Amino acid sequence: MDLLGVAHQLHEADRTRLEQVREFLQARIRRQSIEFWNREEFPAGLVRELADAGLAGVQLDGSSHLLRGLLHAEISRADVSLSSIVGIHNELIVGMIDALGSAEQRESWLPKLTMFQAFGAFALTEPDHGSDIAGGIHTTATREGDEYVINGAKRWIGMGTIADFALVWAKCPESGAVGAFLVESDRPGYSATKIENKIGLRIMQNADISMENVRIPVENKLPGAVNFASANALLMQSRAWVGWQAVGAMLATLDICTAYAKDRQQFGQPIASFQLVQQSLAEIAGNATACLSMMMDIARKQERGELEMVDAALAKSTATRLARQTVSLGRALLGGNGVVTDHEMAKFFCDVEILHTYEGTYEINSLIVGRALTGVSAFV
Repeated sequence: MDLLGVAHQLHEADRTRLEQVREFLQARIRRQSIEFWNREEFPAGLVRELADAGLAGVQLDGSSHLLRGLLHAEISRADVSLSSIVGIHNELIVGMIDALGSAEQRESWLPKLTMFQAFGAFALTEPDHGSDIAGGIHTTATREGDEYVINGAKRWIGMGTIADFALVWAKCPESGAVGAFLVESDRPGYSATKIENKIGLRIMQNADISMENVRIPVENKLPGAVNFASANALLMQSRAWVGWQAVGAMLATLDICTAYAKDRQQFGQPIASFQLVQQSLAEIAGNATACLSMMMDIARKQERGELEMVDAALAKSTATRLARQTVSLGRALLGGNGVVTDHEMAKFFCDVEILHTYEGTYEINSLIVGRALTGVSAFV
């Protein structure tokens, strides 16, 4: 079912690529990811296959924003955790080094990153500062001769236990100026501890990062990251990307529930013949279609260079809200089978809870929209 005839809005070569990636993800990733999710384990082999499919460097391969968004939706349709790994890697690591890094940093890291031969971590959030991080960065970078000395802690850092380096946002203790620093994970004083027992995105290895007198050369400062606005520009694009993740999760819900309804027999007939089941399927399809249409418009704005933070915030908050409703309908439709990962729906149900919160909580993104509508800020 090609909702909205999306494939026909792509050039033939892009349409062929999207179809090939979809087939690969459904055959090689969707079911294979379940046990890794259950064990909270990083699937190195599956990630290598994602690289072989060209998904480690989609940020720089010249794809249109629409094709990139649809590719991210297809990854999420197979597994939301892996879509987070691929998306954050592209949007916030590859994208940040390409846009804000020095020529030397780009030359050193981008060839390896775009093949998943190296991994980075985007280190912004701190233990005591999440939504208010723009004015609450406590991590410091002190210049001492030809080095910076980094001190502080970061929390909820994706890929933190695996990454070869972290892009650490820190401030100068004297001037208060905020910048970004490439901190290799093998430097003395740097440690990363996995956050255990998450209910969702269990494949993504989130970490607490501690830095105590970590010394890096001055060349490790990203020259383009001159203030927090640099981070905000990246986060705007990343928030829009989460909307595509939500679309993928809703498409997966439609896939799972439609197949289940046709196969599951109750009262001597497939439950697909029941009115309440068909109503749920129609609502799931409606939510997915509405959000897919919205995200296609977001992609067009990105192509024109017109995306604003309010657009990204509206897309992220709306898509994740409707995705949350959608997976709830899906979990209920599967009954008891909806609470075990064998039938997949439970996994998507839990993963969407994380989408609703990360890359700016639902509430914060809603308030960004409210501020744009009223001209009055409800938060500092």
